[in-house]
Amino acid sequence: MQNQPTSMNQQVQQNKMVQSNQMPKQLSHGGHEVFDLHEVLSGMINVLDQYMMFRVYVKDQELLAILDRQYAFILEQYNITCECFTTGSKPSRSTGLYKMNQSNDFIYGLKPTQPKKPNQSINDIKDQGISGHMLGLIKSTASLLTMTSVEVTNPVVRRVLADNVPNFIEMAYEISLYQNKHQYYQVPQLSPQDMMQMTQSFVPFTGQPQMPNPGQNMQH
Repeated sequence: MQNQPTSMNQQVQQNKMVQSNQMPKQLSHGGHEVFDLHEVLSGMINVLDQYMMFRVYVKDQELLAILDRQYAFILEQYNITCECFTTGSKPSRSTGLYKMNQSNDFIYGLKPTQPKKPNQSINDIKDQGISGHMLGLIKSTASLLTMTSVEVTNPVVRRVLADNVPNFIEMAYEISLYQNKHQYYQVPQLSPQDMMQMTQSFVPFTGQPQMPNPGQNMQH
């Protein structure tokens, strides 16, 4: 009789095991997934709100165009993510593809600039700082989407998050190109000799790998 409670507990646990195709789609989310999606959606709102606040301080029309274009795209992706998370089903429109207007040409090398320091007042806020804040927000969101997507159980939500990772990478790249063009984001390089040594430190693998048999190490 002492084993009866244990058996009953095991039976209760087994009865709670339900496959995703046996439950309503709006409930087909793991517990960890639910918390992560709340963080993702809250993070998107945070980016949108801060972009709205940044707009007041932007002076350069090129940066303003980037901000407005990215805001509109992120808002659309927020709505798509919110929809599929709520319904658990394919959203009414597909995930978009963000296309930047910047060229891919980086300027290499360092140019002397004034040392940076915290702003003394709100009047010191400039396009350099705003673009830096934008880049930080987009980079952190790209990381959050990546970490979340690998732990999502709902296949639709998982795909929406994964599809947006390259979009946020593209937006971050666009901002970094803008910053580089204005010497806000300078790119140093190694000497040609060091560069050649570092880039040639690895070679492709050729031949056939000799994989051990399963359990081979257990025989010794």
